[in-house]
Amino acid sequence: MNKRIVIRAAVLIIAGALGLWYILHSRGSKPPPVPATAQQAAPATEEAAIAHPLPQGAEDAASKAPLPALADSDPAVSSALSAIVGDAAVKDYLVPENIIRRIVVTIDNLPRQKVAMDKRAVGAVAGNFRADGDELHSTLNPENFARYQPVVSVIAKLDVRQLKAMYVHFYPLFQSAYQNLGYPNGYFNDRLVQVIDVLLATPQPTGPIELARPNVMYTFADPALEARPAGQKLLIRMGPENAAVIKSKLVELRAAVTAATLKR
Repeated sequence: MNKRIVIRAAVLIIAGALGLWYILHSRGSKPPPVPATAQQAAPATEEAAIAHPLPQGAEDAASKAPLPALADSDPAVSSALSAIVGDAAVKDYLVPENIIRRIVVTIDNLPRQKVAMDKRAVGAVAGNFRADGDELHSTLNPENFARYQPVVSVIAKLDVRQLKAMYVHFYPLFQSAYQNLGYPNGYFNDRLVQVIDVLLATPQPTGPIELARPNVMYTFADPALEARPAGQKLLIRMGPENAAVIKSKLVELRAAVTAATLKR
């Protein structure tokens, strides 16, 4: 009888020790819960951390007109863009529905691996993608670069001052669309600058660009290139001359949306 009592006592002691070890180990491996006050204070901190406040100035009288609701903004935005790039360019390249939402989604997607094709702001360029070689070894055909030249020529002629004035005027709608995208405390102008910086960091490969075709679509054979953001891969596919034009205009745009004022 005494022997049984001793065994049971030993079992209880061992079980208790294991339970205590588990509790202490679990507490040590998990971060302590965030106090409710800290959770409530976080949004205010995020909202205050604006890196690139929206610049003001250089707006014309038309830019002071009342803003439509985001859902009703397509006619006003389309008209404003037509005044900057022309009716033909807007008709040829801009997707006419949910313009601001599409612009915001496209910009937000460019630093990511993929762009939501069904939500992009600009339609696909004309022509078919061309590759030299065969299924086992192929390279990017330089004739693909010509497919992008019409839209790049439109971008090259952009008056950044006019574009900035339009952006400032419609900014509350851009901000609303960005917050609705899942960033309730985000600041869209900061995201725009981040994306511009990502695009400006696009490398320019020298020599033929090797391709792979694991499925229907071609990819870059170089894993380092294929792992780059979608926006950078698009600039690479455009070719060096087109990419240089885009980057030059992006430098202008970055200066416009980060400067306190624009000198006339």
